[in-house]
This record gives sequence, structure tokens and C-alpha cells, in this order.
Amino acid sequence: MALLSPTQSVLLVIDIQERLAAVIPDAEGLVARTGILLQAARHLGVPALAFEQYPRGLGGTLPAVSRHLPDGAIMEKMAFSVAAIPAVRTRLATLARRQIVIAGLEAHICVLQSAFGLKAAGYDVHVVADAVGARRPRDVDLAFARLRMEGIGITNCEMAVYEWMRHAETPHFKTMSRLLRG
Repeated sequence: MALLSPTQSVLLVIDIQERLAAVIPDAEGLVARTGILLQAARHLGVPALAFEQYPRGLGGTLPAVSRHLPDGAIMEKMAFSVAAIPAVRTRLATLARRQIVIAGLEAHICVLQSAFGLKAAGYDVHVVADAVGARRPRDVDLAFARLRMEGIGITNCEMAVYEWMRHAETPHFKTMSRLLRG
């Protein structure tokens, strides 16, 4: 497992949807950090994709997240793992990047199953701990324990952004620094 690279990463935002987010502790903070990740990804050339689990029932991606996504970046799904969706596998293969950075809901279901599936497909997977949640905190803890046991990286928003930047001489350093300080 290596430091995150902006030329090798893809950011995946999983199921940050209206009805799910409404029952997640600290959803506001999670959404804010996901927004930071998306803005950093845009500035630093990291492609981003977002997913919606059964949007007719769970609602759409929260506007605070979707406003940072490029057109066509949101894909509907019924599978819990994004790795189980042929169109996702094709899109990731087209991007030709080996690192996957994951934010989203819920840690112990769609995030965990996606991370396991992507790791099994040969990707270097990193889950952003402070941009991931679940209805019950113990489910997040259990998910992180299982992810670690499988060799999946656990990072946070600030670590991911600074790893993507690598140094303070990047033209985006001041923008990213302000963004992270809030």
C-alpha cells in the first residue's frame, strides 16, 4: 500500500442519499468532508464517481455532495458492492488508475462490500474514515476492523488531500489548505 497519488486515484462516493443521511450520526460533518474530497479531487485531477442505491426509495444524492460532481458522475445501483456492477468495472478500467478512495454510506454494507470487491479485483483501496458512516457507531467500528484485516487502507480526509498534493509547491496548495481549515 502506497501513499495516495492524484494520477493513480479515483474517488468513489457511495450512497450519500437523502433518506440514508437523515439517520446517520454526524451526517453533516461526513457530508462536509466528502465535499472537501470532491473539491480537492476536481482541483487535483482525480476522477470522481458517485453511486445511489435504489434512489426511488432512498432519495437522490444530497445536493451538498452532488453540486461538486461532474455531469454524468452519478450511477444508480441495486448491488451493494459497486465492484459487482459491470458498467462500474468498465468505467474504472477505462480510467486506468489503480487506487480507489472511498467515502460514503453505510460503512458495514455498501462501503465494506465495495472495498472488498475492488480489492479482490486488484485495486489498492483506501476508505476515508471521517467521510464514512452508519446508523450505529458500532457498525462503523466493526467495518473498519474487517477492512484492516483484509489490508484495506483507512485514511481520513486531510491525509488523502495532502497525499494527493504531495508538497506545498503545488499551485493548489493555498486553495486546499483553506478548504481543509474550513
